[in-house]
Amino acid sequence: MKSFLFRHRFYVLGGLLGAVAGYLYWQEIGCLSGSCAITSTWERMTPYGALMGGLLGGMVQDWWDDRHREETPSERPE
Repeated sequence: MKSFLFRHRFYVLGGLLGAVAGYLYWQEIGCLSGSCAITSTWERMTPYGALMGGLLGGMVQDWWDDRHREETPSERPE
């Protein structure tokens, strides 16, 4: 379990931060009329924020992996 969380740390962190951001968005801005499909209730906005945060975390994870990948001897420029 620890290796799974370490490998996917940016997905998990992005999802958690996104969930918090989604809840705060609903609380501070939200939709008072109730006609907004996503932002009208916190039960919809929090998972939506978690999904968006997880997707953003995935983009960061890919960038991080590409940036910190060890070069193999055949890839080194001479």
